[in-house]
Amino acid sequence: MLIDSVRTSTYQSAIMQNHHVFQDALVMDVGAGSGVLSYFSAYAGARHVYAVEASNMARRIRQLLARTDTHNTFLKDRVTVVQSKVEDIKEELPKVDVIISEPIGVLLFHERMLESFVYARDKYLKPGGTIFPSSGSIFLSPFTDAILYTETMTKVRFWESTNFYGIDFSPLFDEAKDEYFAMPVVGHFDPKSLMAAPAAPYAMDFTTITREELLDLVIPFEWTVSYTGLIHGIGGWFDLVFTPPPIGDELGSTVSMSTAPNAANTHWQQVRFLLTEPLAVNAGDVVRGWLRCRVNAMRSYMIAGELVVNETPISDPADAGVTEALALHVEERPKWLAERVGSRRRGRWMLHEQTYAYSYQPNAATDAAFKPEFACMYPPSN
Repeated sequence: MLIDSVRTSTYQSAIMQNHHVFQDALVMDVGAGSGVLSYFSAYAGARHVYAVEASNMARRIRQLLARTDTHNTFLKDRVTVVQSKVEDIKEELPKVDVIISEPIGVLLFHERMLESFVYARDKYLKPGGTIFPSSGSIFLSPFTDAILYTETMTKVRFWESTNFYGIDFSPLFDEAKDEYFAMPVVGHFDPKSLMAAPAAPYAMDFTTITREELLDLVIPFEWTVSYTGLIHGIGGWFDLVFTPPPIGDELGSTVSMSTAPNAANTHWQQVRFLLTEPLAVNAGDVVRGWLRCRVNAMRSYMIAGELVVNETPISDPADAGVTEALALHVEERPKWLAERVGSRRRGRWMLHEQTYAYSYQPNAATDAAFKPEFACMYPPSN
């Protein structure tokens, strides 16, 4: 993550462009990892930084701090390492002026570090203090990718084998299909594969959101489709924003970062949720739906979703069938997931069971020559 220049430079810019927030401040770095955000905070003038890190990386921070007589002298006596989860800290720590963290995973909330971030805010942040990042937004858009869909189905087809060294695997075919398509595909993808502009962003204000709200999220979306073709699934990414509260006459600088497919690459990349059956649409169609994301014991989320074309009524994400589909282990395919009604598609994805696709590489020459029909997307006739 340190060599993710977009991520690291964004955090450094947010800190250094708001050095007045950090000057003489008490700072807590939640999930400090390598300690780089603690070091940036001290460099910006923090009076003292509490670097909270549960893993053995805390030992590496201590090793670096032990050599501040000759290296990184600006850190001398200004950083205290607290080797603990923030929820399990035993020693008495003071309230702080600033909490900084990189609590972000795929689609913003994978790994569930946001809950720790919010816990630290509620327990350790002084009234009127600063929390960095201050907000995030999730974006969803429909994509088409026949190659990715075919590659996934090719893996599924293995389980049609009726004589694999004498074994008939075909009774597992339906379950195999559900499992392969439940694996979110992480990787950079071609922004030209998007069939509509992203829906209105799902915003999370980290200064006010509660831990309870993070446990079960419903993200609605509505798209007006730009092309006739097949929707193979939903693509997702996020933005981060660092907005300091005003301090005296200083308003500070807002710094933001995007992980969109047309933005500079980051280690978070993007994520795609494949449908088991593509959804045919015409240019101008309106697709509405939602993703319901509920935490699981794997420090991630189970996700259920529905898309419907040119219809206002869609099923309630809170209904019992959806809740059943969000169970981590379901012996049989949930009835709600198995229902197929016309131009409606449903899906169930396990955000912790990610697979990866690294086939897309931006190319200025081919991008300039691209036409929508190359991806089986057909614009409306004039």
